[in-house]
Amino acid sequence: MAIPGSSSATTVTEPAGRAPAALTPAGPMPWQTARVVAIRRETARAKTFRLALPGPSLHRAGQHYVVRLTAPDGYTASRSYSVASAPDGSPEFELTVERLEGGEVSTFLHDVVEAGDELEVRGPIGKWFVWDGGIPAILVGGGSGVVPLMSMLRLARATPRSPLVRMVASVRRPGDLYYADELLGPETTVVYTREAPNGPGRPVGRLTADDLARIVRPDAWAYVCGSSGFADHASHLLVELGLPIGQIRVERFGATA
Repeated sequence: MAIPGSSSATTVTEPAGRAPAALTPAGPMPWQTARVVAIRRETARAKTFRLALPGPSLHRAGQHYVVRLTAPDGYTASRSYSVASAPDGSPEFELTVERLEGGEVSTFLHDVVEAGDELEVRGPIGKWFVWDGGIPAILVGGGSGVVPLMSMLRLARATPRSPLVRMVASVRRPGDLYYADELLGPETTVVYTREAPNGPGRPVGRLTADDLARIVRPDAWAYVCGSSGFADHASHLLVELGLPIGQIRVERFGATA
């Protein structure tokens, strides 16, 4: 898939605490060609792309793929996008991409790519921010940070592990909420910081300790994902509530030049 020019926007990750040994194979991973089988709009600025590989995806909940675009002159641009779908052993997986102004990869995916097109991908990648279902998990996502957490939630719901997972998603307003229909279950809570739906409910405002207190348990691992500011704030709240730092894993989403 060719791209016209260059600018920048990407996803960056950062760990926190200590994680168990990874199961991801060591060594470089080859680039593969993935076919776009479906595109679904999540919000006004986000789309989910369902891709199919020649063979099984074999991703774990919380991992990501790198998408690479190549221009006619040979220039390439690549960005990392978290997998939103649950691991199921099939060749298909989903990436949810927010359209960032000036982002050469995200704008191309949103404005040009159609079902039936092919993309170069490499992965799955990541051995820190993963959940395989064996331990209780607290999922705390801000904005687009819910994407890798959705893979974990979907995995839990597809197995008898659903009681092990609780999730809090923080967004500015209802129109910014990814996967809105799926975040209405008993395992999930949505916090609106700027504008809330009509009717009774939590007042608008920043995520608080009270929002997390009811889901924190001493034997759980917490997975926090969002902007740097959100990740710091949510992590501090979890520590204040008594969760050991070593049981908190953080992934930070942001733009880079």
